[in-house]
Amino acid sequence: MLLTLSSENVRNTTFTSATGQPLYVCSTPFLFGRWATKIRKYVSDDFQLEMKDRFEVVGKIRWPIFGSAVFRIGGKDHRSDSFLRRHGITGRKRTFKGPDGKRYRWDMHRRVVVLSLDDPSRREVARYRRSTSGSFSILGMESSKACLEISQEVEHMLDLVILTFIYVEKLRMDREWWEKRGKKR
Repeated sequence: MLLTLSSENVRNTTFTSATGQPLYVCSTPFLFGRWATKIRKYVSDDFQLEMKDRFEVVGKIRWPIFGSAVFRIGGKDHRSDSFLRRHGITGRKRTFKGPDGKRYRWDMHRRVVVLSLDDPSRREVARYRRSTSGSFSILGMESSKACLEISQEVEHMLDLVILTFIYVEKLRMDREWWEKRGKKR
């Protein structure tokens, strides 16, 4: 499955399918000194009663100024430091347990994030590709929008993949921002 993002700002973007159908909408308003990302999922009107589509909230991420972010999934709160554990010397790896009982691992590379099984196979199941600008067309390369490639193997937990992706990509973007300014974080 290929999901295209309307913006590289993952906290304020729309994920669309290959057919152009919006599947997820993420928005992060700033209220009273706090940021909270709300992730809404497309739900079709199967009975065509209202003749319109709607979105329902599948999760939220509260971003504190200090401390751990808090995920709200299925009516329960999960602190990021226990739900999406940090690993590795540089802290660029985050692991979590999926609803299928398998362990998964997000690796934050310099320009991309990759989700793989957290086992010896390290089989890749999702990859984020950033957009490329039109300046590449001079070199014969087409410009492209940011996208998230997701294996069928994890489509059963798509909501969780989207939620955790938003979190780790936001961390990677923050780290990139600090590195551009010559500071470590």
